[in-house]
Amino acid sequence: MQPTHAEVARTIAAGHLPATAHIAGHPGPLPVRHVTDGRGRALLLSPRDGDLAAALRPGPDTGDTALVLDIPDVPPIAGAPTLGRVWLSGWATPLSGEEARRAALDYADTDAAPDLLDVGTTRVIHRMDVAEVRHERHGVLVDVDPDGYAEATPDPLHVMEFDLIADLADHHGPEMAAYVRRHLGPPARPGDEPRVVRLDRYGFVVRMGARLARLAFPRPVTDRHDLAHLLHPVLCHRCVRADRVA
Repeated sequence: MQPTHAEVARTIAAGHLPATAHIAGHPGPLPVRHVTDGRGRALLLSPRDGDLAAALRPGPDTGDTALVLDIPDVPPIAGAPTLGRVWLSGWATPLSGEEARRAALDYADTDAAPDLLDVGTTRVIHRMDVAEVRHERHGVLVDVDPDGYAEATPDPLHVMEFDLIADLADHHGPEMAAYVRRHLGPPARPGDEPRVVRLDRYGFVVRMGARLARLAFPRPVTDRHDLAHLLHPVLCHRCVRADRVA
């Protein structure tokens, strides 16, 4: 098992990675702070008098502005493969009143930024309704169904991926290496010890020298606690054998 394109797109677009906005009528890209809500719509937080708000100001005959969000993945450690990048295309609408308040609460679910308290005064939130989703990885571009994107959920481990990989390397290196060797065999060359370089709800990717391999979990995990439960037999292999003997 591995993530679908829709799940990868929701994970990359969730709001934990830097994004750039390409806005209709604006001469160049602009950095943007964003998260996505439960339906995958992008919420853009910016100063009311800043460049982004000015570029997104609707014309006299429209209530929204066309734009594209470009969001590249940032691998958690050196040597880890990238998840690619996602482009979200759609229209951004400035929110006010109760809509802005609800959007600020949705934004805080992902990023409890202190300046959310200034929405309605010095800060403004735009909501982007997504009409087109594209996922590119290793030069292959895939059009993702917008409805499938909206129904998918971001990977629950992505925001903590670096910490989880570091913990496995620092505290469970020998156990993980033994587990990988049991499934993939010994490394091709001496010194190419296996190490975990990516982790998601479906499994992990290990690197052995120049070789990359994916090992799947028996089922998707739901959160960090569930991951610890699932990995316990791996990280405590001797405990499992002792329980069986007993």
